Amino acid sequence: MTDEMEAIDEATQYRRKIDHSLARFSAAHDDAAAEETKRRERLERFTSRPVALLEQTRTALQRVVAPGTGEKPDEQADEQQAEKSPQTRLQEKKQRNLARSARIGRIALIVLSALVLLGTGIAWGAVNWFDAKFTQVAALDENSADILNADAQANDENFLMVGSDTRDGAATEEGVGTADSTPGARSDTIMVAHVPADRKRVVVTSFPRDLEIDRPDCNRWDPAKSATTDEVVAAQKIAKLNTAYAVGGPQCVTKVIQKVTGLRINHFVGIDFNGFKGMVDAVHGVTVHNDKPMDDSVLGKVLLETGDVTISGDQALNFVRARHVKGDPTSDYGRIKRQQAFIGALLKKVMSSDVVLDPGKLSGFITAFAQATFGDNLGVQQMMTLAQSMRGLDPSKINFMTVPTVGLPNKRGNEVLVEAKTRSLFDALRDNTPLPDDKKAPGPSSTASGAAGGANAAKPADPAR
Repeated sequence: MTDEMEAIDEATQYRRKIDHSLARFSAAHDDAAAEETKRRERLERFTSRPVALLEQTRTALQRVVAPGTGEKPDEQADEQQAEKSPQTRLQEKKQRNLARSARIGRIALIVLSALVLLGTGIAWGAVNWFDAKFTQVAALDENSADILNADAQANDENFLMVGSDTRDGAATEEGVGTADSTPGARSDTIMVAHVPADRKRVVVTSFPRDLEIDRPDCNRWDPAKSATTDEVVAAQKIAKLNTAYAVGGPQCVTKVIQKVTGLRINHFVGIDFNGFKGMVDAVHGVTVHNDKPMDDSVLGKVLLETGDVTISGDQALNFVRARHVKGDPTSDYGRIKRQQAFIGALLKKVMSSDVVLDPGKLSGFITAFAQATFGDNLGVQQMMTLAQSMRGLDPSKINFMTVPTVGLPNKRGNEVLVEAKTRSLFDALRDNTPLPDDKKAPGPSSTASGAAGGANAAKPADPAR
């Protein structure tokens, strides 16, 4: 260093320039070091929690891989490093590059973790938003004495699906009646989708709306408020199945189905048929196979094209609602067959990449579904359980069935269960054993169908039925 009081000669001036340059370099270094310290503090505040979680996970994994080591991996590495001989400059440079790569990798992992958490948060928010649109009703009774072998059904999923043919919102030109001409609500479709705990098959069983039942006491259902009232409707020893919903709504029909099947119904899904067509339009139509032109004496010419036909919401509504199709052997069984085929086609379309990978279609479908649906223990997650279970299965593992009946309506015009076959079917579902071998389509025989069809054809067309 030089003394500022020395005589200023050329050599002194040169030394002072060097001193001033060193001072500037030192100050710049100190500033850079301070800035680096601040940057590290900011980064540590931003990443401390994710890094801590990642380090905890890494340490836990190391303990699993190499249990019983008393020292921390970092401490072991430090001791091993200390035992090594002094490094060359090339080795030091390689180590610095490795350390820098590790830091970059850690930062990338932190960013990726943050994006995953953010994406999960957005998805969770979307699910909650859609779930909030569902109308919740009280329907389930999972402690009912009618449930058989409840322990064996502990992890099964049983969806009771009811299509309500309320005329609220229906236009006169639709030909199905209006809320004024046909007040109230009836169960136009009743199905149980059984998904066993092992998810190796799905069995969807339909019940004719004219099935003869012993209806229990039920609280009166108010469809306008989607709620039961305090009024109790007395039991009826002989009644049609669709009166259970008309009288007591979801709770009453759940009671009846649990008594018939012994299944533990843990999801109730009610669908308003008028809102149902919005789901079809949201996915830009559904493709069904139609063997012959459909001409209904009440709804008119429903579907004239044959083969694989893509139908819109209005056509789909009539396709599943039609009950007086010319050529149908019986009114109920023809409609059940079409409803089963359509539900399979709709699920196939919704779970296809054409919808799943299209945010607009998927969001539109879920929104339309939520607006047209009411239920108990029902939401996006629960419905995806049913749809995903069907998606990955071999078609031979998805069974659409009709509850076994004698085939001919009795003198009261009701369908009657074949008790032995019914017990065998639902025993197999509850116990997850092979299904009874009756061609997977219990119901009327061809001879009985023809006779029943003649009887039904003589009945006057009644859109309220």
